[in-house]
Amino acid sequence: QMDEKWIIISEEDRRPGAMTREQYILATQQNSLPRTEHPQFYPVGIYGWRKRCLYFFVLLLLVTMIVNLAMTIWILKVMNFTVDGMGNLRVTKKGIRLEGISEFLLPLYVKEIHSRKDSPLVLQSDRNVTVNARNHMGQLTGQLTVGADAVEAQCKKFEVRASDGGKVLFSADEDEIVIGADRLKVTGTEGAVFGHSVETPHIRAEPSQDLKLESPTRSLVMEAPRGVQVNAAAGDLKATCRKELHLQSTEGEIFLNADTIRLGNLPVGSFSSSSSFSSSSSPSSSASRQTIYELCACPNGKLYLSPAGAGSTCQSSSNICLWS
Repeated sequence: QMDEKWIIISEEDRRPGAMTREQYILATQQNSLPRTEHPQFYPVGIYGWRKRCLYFFVLLLLVTMIVNLAMTIWILKVMNFTVDGMGNLRVTKKGIRLEGISEFLLPLYVKEIHSRKDSPLVLQSDRNVTVNARNHMGQLTGQLTVGADAVEAQCKKFEVRASDGGKVLFSADEDEIVIGADRLKVTGTEGAVFGHSVETPHIRAEPSQDLKLESPTRSLVMEAPRGVQVNAAAGDLKATCRKELHLQSTEGEIFLNADTIRLGNLPVGSFSSSSSFSSSSSPSSSASRQTIYELCACPNGKLYLSPAGAGSTCQSSSNICLWS
């Protein structure tokens, strides 16, 4: 036991910063504690199996990092990653550039697609290629489908323009179809087939080719409020029919203007002293002496030839007129 010590502190020692009685007693007691000659040391750290496990995990982490780095370098090498892009994909100031054949497995959203100046743009699919156009509400306004059997376009108006983009070569909508080319050429063996009327200001054949208007089973009608003009500038004009050919003018006249007008295969009537006529399909033996004939017309409009005489030999009671 420690001997008790009494310490008298005067009032002068009670100034600021001076030790109190209790602090002084505690300080003297700590200094008087017995000290041990051989202090005990406790080890600090990880030893034994914990240390081996820690080294194993550190080694495993190092191997994983090395493998990961090697795989990253291999992927960069295989995918051809560069500063400008990867593989056939190049990132430029104007956008993304693809070189070679590219395949997209998911939808591609772009503003514009165009090819290089020296190569075409090819869109290829195993089934079909469909191009859709939508409005701001997402509704479908136009569709172009290129399939194996047909090319289909669904839109309000379809136009084909010239290379300069100004002239409309072909236009189609619900009301009409307009062909704006300078020349429409149909190369089919059967020509052009129209189910209804055809309106055109000019019909012309190609050079060194014949123009043929034919209706095999029905009639051929050409109408115009101010006239129909048929002109063959450097060739013959031929109108052939199986039964009857009608030239009719309701208010005007039919004018034939030519150097020579020939009417072939007209029946010839023979003249007799009794002023009667007999018909034959060809001139008789007396026709060998007859060289001038008179063109006669029956009341029904049928024409026939009559041997010319001093006066008119045409008779309305001719057998040709009676049997026609």
